[in-house]
Amino acid sequence: MTAARRRGRRPAGEDTRAALLEAAGAVFAEQGYDGSTVRAIAARAGVDPAMVNHWFGGKEGLFAAAMELPIDPGLVVARVLDGSRETVAERIVRTFVTVWDDTGGAHFAALVRSVSSHELAARMLREFVTSVLFGPVAERLRVDQPDLRAALCGSQIVGLGMIRYVVRLEPLASADVDTVVAAIGPNLQRYLTGDLGLPPDRGR
Repeated sequence: MTAARRRGRRPAGEDTRAALLEAAGAVFAEQGYDGSTVRAIAARAGVDPAMVNHWFGGKEGLFAAAMELPIDPGLVVARVLDGSRETVAERIVRTFVTVWDDTGGAHFAALVRSVSSHELAARMLREFVTSVLFGPVAERLRVDQPDLRAALCGSQIVGLGMIRYVVRLEPLASADVDTVVAAIGPNLQRYLTGDLGLPPDRGR
């Protein structure tokens, strides 16, 4: 009976959004981010694929919503790439800290606790870091060893979030945004565009 209802038209509005989120959680769990398609998620939810763009702006936004993240990955990537290549890391750190500070860090802390005890949450965080956020940034910057660079950036940003919002280690936990950007930005910039000190065939 449930399958039959899902093949029919669903009511518009929040019911459609909720159906897409439920379907996305299942499809992402089964197929991973890269293996999941908007069409497959929409079919699971019993709605038109156009509803994914309508409610979430695309697969990236739907993935973030399924993880309950307070950001739009597409907008974040566009924002951090809008400017000089030499200052892209500063924009990443500023965006990250500003977004999480605005929510009090509660969402990030909840995500980390989920990651520590649920493999699905850990997998989704890995794919968010590599496929949704830093992977596209590294690709657009046309850097060598993009997978390694994306992972290094993830280690820096997730580590920063752990210290600032979960462990709350002072003085970093209460440092102002400019201080954090000045301290973390140069290291993240090296991860993104600098010399990693490795042979060109390493880390791929």
